[in-house]
Amino acid sequence: MKRVDTLANYIDLVISKIISNLMIRKKVEIVNEAGLHARPAASLVKLASKFDSDFFIHLHGYRVNGKSILGVMTLAAEQGAELELELDGSDEEEAFEAISELIANGFGEE
Repeated sequence: MKRVDTLANYIDLVISKIISNLMIRKKVEIVNEAGLHARPAASLVKLASKFDSDFFIHLHGYRVNGKSILGVMTLAAEQGAELELELDGSDEEEAFEAISELIANGFGEE
């Protein structure tokens, strides 16, 4: 029975590693003072739309399409809000780097 348990644990571990390699889910913080208002939301959507990967943003139990200006605006994310970015596709790593850099730089606002 112990060998079966060990095999089951191994299979669970392998499956979780495969799933985790299928997409990126990482958290970022809104740093600009005004938060994710209209101009930063538009910048985010414009940048995200350049990539083929699917892009979703999670906040307060909501999951919105990060390529939709209406979806991003509904989050009303304030300064200090912790967003979880979910990217899935052929260019997900490149997309995550670009998007997280835009957010970390405060959307170019001072």
